[in-house]
Amino acid sequence: MGFLFNEFIYRPIYNLLIFIYNFVPFHDFGIAIILVTILIKLLLVPLSKKQIESQKKMQELQPKIKEIQDKYKNDKEKQTKAMMEFYRENKANPFSGCLPLIFQMIFLIAIYRVLFNISQNGLIVNDADLYHPFIQNPGQINRFFLGLIDLSRAVNFNNLNFAEIAHIFLIVAAAGAQYFQTKLLMETKKTSDAKNNNKLKEKSTKDPDMAQIMSKQMLYLAPIMTLFIGIKFPAGLALYWLVSTLFMIVQQKQLEKYKK
Repeated sequence: MGFLFNEFIYRPIYNLLIFIYNFVPFHDFGIAIILVTILIKLLLVPLSKKQIESQKKMQELQPKIKEIQDKYKNDKEKQTKAMMEFYRENKANPFSGCLPLIFQMIFLIAIYRVLFNISQNGLIVNDADLYHPFIQNPGQINRFFLGLIDLSRAVNFNNLNFAEIAHIFLIVAAAGAQYFQTKLLMETKKTSDAKNNNKLKEKSTKDPDMAQIMSKQMLYLAPIMTLFIGIKFPAGLALYWLVSTLFMIVQQKQLEKYKK
């Protein structure tokens, strides 16, 4: 499994990053990461689109799912059978949105390993990982983004100079983008729930809506996790996360526009 990850994900990303780094102006490692992120997200557009559509469909079906859960709340076996039948009739799969997320996490791990290994190697490219003679070894990597943020290390709170403040701003921006993306999904859910408002009013409000509770928790949990990752890991990962999230926001907006 490690061999497959290394040969089909890690090394291609490593070589793509170095290839782009060799051509970007001033050899800015941050710009290279941004371009690689955009290329990866474009590659994953079909999967991301499927994930977004799956989430939206599950949100639209949520009122009926709640009805089934309430109807068979005292008989879990009948509830499970009714839910499976309901999913089959509506051609829905509650787990279909997981596969794109798994792929995104795999690429996130690969990006982290690339940045970590380059940092551990003294910011010198490992010649053994390159596809010779197609990829030229640049030797020493310029680890700074826009000449300010050191992409190879985490925040140094003991030395809060201008560069560190810019680093912190990058992390906060990544967390803010994550919050906005999650809120965008929640707003879509509210719109979907409004269409079924009459049905929802007929239901008892005593039983908590677990999907709604989870959505509210994710609204704050996702940005907190992003802050944690940004603080504890190299800044290059926060930059990747920010660009990736912004790409997803634009994609969601475009998909909504297309649907309308």
